[in-house]
Amino acid sequence: MNESVQTISLFNLALVFVPVLLVIGILWKWSLAPGHAAYALGRMLVQLLLIGYCLMYIFEAESSLVVIAVLAVMVTVASWIALGTIKTRRTVLYKQALISILIGGGFVLVVVTQGVLQLQPWYLPQYMIPLAGMVFANSMNAVSLAAERMNAELERQMSFDQARNIAMRAALIPTINAMLAVGLVSLPGMMTGQILSGISPLIAARYQIMVMCMIFAGGGLSTAMFLEMSRKQFEGLLQKEV
Repeated sequence: MNESVQTISLFNLALVFVPVLLVIGILWKWSLAPGHAAYALGRMLVQLLLIGYCLMYIFEAESSLVVIAVLAVMVTVASWIALGTIKTRRTVLYKQALISILIGGGFVLVVVTQGVLQLQPWYLPQYMIPLAGMVFANSMNAVSLAAERMNAELERQMSFDQARNIAMRAALIPTINAMLAVGLVSLPGMMTGQILSGISPLIAARYQIMVMCMIFAGGGLSTAMFLEMSRKQFEGLLQKEV
């Protein structure tokens, strides 16, 4: 198969904004705050352009220290964002979120990059950073869902163990649904990108299997660790409500 990736010219890229502007126009016509969507669109453009330049520097630097620094920023920011669903207890639970995402997601990342892919060198940024982004982002989302559900169930006077089980189940719903739908309803981003770049669909499927297992395990381990490590803090909330 042809393994070259078609380059998109700026003129051709501009064509994709035609349907986008149509949606913005509909929002404006229906008085549905088109400014918010326009802001999100503009922010997306700036963020992707900036990260594009940053990744070019990181890939060319080929430095393990730079990669470690990027991973540290990812985990730090992900842990803070994860607790956005319970802002009143954000600072109290931040340490637990940070440790759970770092260890849960980090363990899975090590297994994938050093065991499955056997990267040479171990920090190969072209693989390490995108994969780390996937696993840490999914762990962040899982912890966020679990924290919100845990807080809600305890406010309903549910016991800790019952609330923990409900929170764990809720945190894994998006990933489990994605695994049920993959290949039947959707072709995920990595698999689609590889197929578009000319990689054999069979090889692309192997990579997607790796990714699905990675995000399920990373999210599950991080969430379980967060809930158990936060037992004292959440039980304190339960006692205050009684």
